[in-house]
Amino acid sequence: MADEEPVCAQKAPYKVDLLGTYRYAWCACGLSKYQPFCDGSHTSSKSGAKPFIFTQDVDKTVYFCGCKRTKTTPHCDGTHKSL
Repeated sequence: MADEEPVCAQKAPYKVDLLGTYRYAWCACGLSKYQPFCDGSHTSSKSGAKPFIFTQDVDKTVYFCGCKRTKTTPHCDGTHKSL
């Protein structure tokens, strides 16, 4: 069970160009120095948030959540507008 909310890395999405067939780890805790991607910083987080790991099928430009409170992980759903 999470002890606290993830850190809001920024109140805006990250525009990212993803490459097909690559494996990615989206930072869910907000502590990574390589936003929006994971650098292992979640190991020191009390939020209990672990990265969202996925393989991208095709080359694509996406908007990843920066506030870490999206309901459509890892994509931005506009939640940052209410923070």
